[in-house]
Amino acid sequence: MTTMDVITPSFSGDFELCVDLNASVLANTPPTVRHHIIVPGRDLELFGRLANERTIVSDEGRLLPRSLVSVPGTKYSVNLRRPYPPVRGWIIQQIVKLGAAAAAEADVVVLVDSDIVFARPFGPDTFVRDGVVRLYRKPNEIDDRLPRHMIWHRAARELLGLSAQQPPYTDYVSSLLAWDPRLVKSMLERIEKVTRQPWQTAIGSQLHFSEWTLYGVFVEEVLGAPANQFASDDTLCHSYWEETPLDENSAREFLSAIKPDDIAVMISAKSRTPLELRRKAWASLS
Repeated sequence: MTTMDVITPSFSGDFELCVDLNASVLANTPPTVRHHIIVPGRDLELFGRLANERTIVSDEGRLLPRSLVSVPGTKYSVNLRRPYPPVRGWIIQQIVKLGAAAAAEADVVVLVDSDIVFARPFGPDTFVRDGVVRLYRKPNEIDDRLPRHMIWHRAARELLGLSAQQPPYTDYVSSLLAWDPRLVKSMLERIEKVTRQPWQTAIGSQLHFSEWTLYGVFVEEVLGAPANQFASDDTLCHSYWEETPLDENSAREFLSAIKPDDIAVMISAKSRTPLELRRKAWASLS
């Protein structure tokens, strides 16, 4: 039997969003699926309210090197192995995702942030075909119009020891993605071999980095077949990325565009859409 875990890094500011996500995971997956919620140590008591036999709440500190210390009063940490540049919170979250996926015992992990809810049933078969984990990829999408994505690709290639390539590049970034834990472990081992330092230090030294891009480039350009033989450009998630809050009318219009094969919906936390309106929108999906 193929096993699956859902992994979500979160924090106190997103607690109520994570409550809704967790409820949707438990409602839409088989009883064998567990939801791992990983939070800073200071938030363990708060998130502990969600813990049960299928919801595992753990401290992100277990996935971070001891050499990484937070700078009081800031969103930065410092890696004592390499003090400069400081490690931003966004990079730390990506290190946590990578470490959690590499440590997973399941055959496939689905990584989602707190601002997603699952609207339809899904399971391991959604993301695994003939033993190969689904890879989200959209070829020829990245060029000079997306400069940050270009930097992500260059950083991934450098970390993996790959030669530079000219764009356009493939887009591997989505709000809902699946990883093969065995491939994540292999990828991190390669980074350590290429950079000759712990993978957390190598990634933490990046000013701009995308874990999704790193994994996609590794699967396609380092491994190739058969690791990339189950690929799709369908995100399976209907997403609202704008930073403008939705109101009742715009939320209704947004939800009306959900595709039949979308299993999840994402309204970005950065949109500052009111929680009450979000929950009203989620209720309308039932």
